[in-house]
Amino acid sequence: MKLTALPESHGRKHSLWLNMMQSRLLIARQLLCSNGVIIIHIDDVELPNLKKLCDEIFGEENFIGQIVWKNATDNNPSNIAVEHEYIMFYAKNKGVLEPVWKASESPAKAELIKIGIEIGKSFKTVQKMQDAYDEWFKENKAFLGVLDRYKYIDEDGVYTGSQSVHNPGKEGYRYDVVHPKTGKPCKQPLMGYRFPKETMDQLLSEEKILFGDDETKIIELKVYAKDYQSKLSSFINLDGRTGAYDVKGLFPEHKQVFRNPKPVSLVKEILDFVTNKNDKILDFFAGSGTTAHAMMQLNAQDGGNRKYILVQIPEYTDENSEAYKAGYKTISSLCIERVKRAGAKIRKENPDAAVDTGFRVYRLTDSNFPQNLYTADPEKSEAENLAALKAHLQAELPLASDGAFADIVTEIALKNGYGLFYTLEKQPAFKANTVYRLHGNDKSALLCLDTTIADATVEALEPQSDNQLILSRHALDTAKKWVLQQAFKDNLHTV
Repeated sequence: MKLTALPESHGRKHSLWLNMMQSRLLIARQLLCSNGVIIIHIDDVELPNLKKLCDEIFGEENFIGQIVWKNATDNNPSNIAVEHEYIMFYAKNKGVLEPVWKASESPAKAELIKIGIEIGKSFKTVQKMQDAYDEWFKENKAFLGVLDRYKYIDEDGVYTGSQSVHNPGKEGYRYDVVHPKTGKPCKQPLMGYRFPKETMDQLLSEEKILFGDDETKIIELKVYAKDYQSKLSSFINLDGRTGAYDVKGLFPEHKQVFRNPKPVSLVKEILDFVTNKNDKILDFFAGSGTTAHAMMQLNAQDGGNRKYILVQIPEYTDENSEAYKAGYKTISSLCIERVKRAGAKIRKENPDAAVDTGFRVYRLTDSNFPQNLYTADPEKSEAENLAALKAHLQAELPLASDGAFADIVTEIALKNGYGLFYTLEKQPAFKANTVYRLHGNDKSALLCLDTTIADATVEALEPQSDNQLILSRHALDTAKKWVLQQAFKDNLHTV
């Protein structure tokens, strides 16, 4: 029998993908904080291999779980219509995670609480309150999502009935609950009640039990919208096409600039549960920028200050695609434009929210610090070689006149632990030189990249020796360097 390789993968259908993923997952684990979580979207093709790879890198004990996302309806004849994908969750250290993930207050919940208060102030009887709420509910039910069952109201607000009085899975408590109108015992749940009789009596006295028209209906527990807490379910039913509508809303002048983007609502819901208000989110495969869009929306919703880092290789768009025809030659350029437009839309829709929609774009490039070394000329004297070396060093990095000043500062910030979210403020107190305050990651430094440091600047710097000082290595003569080394000691750095 003759064996043939799969030509499209050079005989390594899974190993090529696994090699690509392994390097990224190893980096991801290093970047995660102690209570960090990695979220991976995957389909059936590589799911088993991804699970084994993540078990090896993160540890099987740090597997949190996976969501089945029903994102499509497939009406094509086949053996099995595939209508779902997976979202896998691993922790850096599952033992330090919060025991329960909670979402922030949803807009729908906030609206139900608000309308409950307004109607409660406007009407004196429960019947009139209910009549007014019925009208509002009819008009707004379609926008309430999972809260569309909250169709009742009383003095304490909007509520619904929950069948959580029954005991699931095993035999519970047995006793009679008398219907207030018929005087007969209400029908009991199949497995009995989940509460002991003392708890039920207290709920009855607090009027937190709902009865049917007669005793034939099982009683329900009154649950108020203000007490609603959502959960991150292992099954999500959300049409994947809504992601295309999200992008279309930002690019109305084009038919389809990106194929199969993830829905903003899906990513926002997951981030709402998994992140806190000041967390940082890294997306290794930015695509159209849905993660940034969802995160800015979430910040606008709950007043958070989450920050994101998107990584996208400059992959070229297809020359026949709508994106290419619209002038977006790479996926990264489309991603940048999408985040700009999403930020503008969010600011317009939330004029009272102090949401930060600004961002910086960084491109991978060579170092701004030349690496070429000087080689002594054996035909020249030692003095001539020293003079030539000095000239070489001075010409190697003329920072003050370099047009890529921002790029140089960014590289300095990264190499010295100030991160990408640094700020740079000019210090007006220094007159003879241009000095900045570099701040990031809860630390700061004075930064001056002039090629010469004036005596007056040295005198002004000395009293600030508790700060880190970063200077161009060409800026100091021996005397000035000695003075600043005595003042700043290990806090003096040259570049």
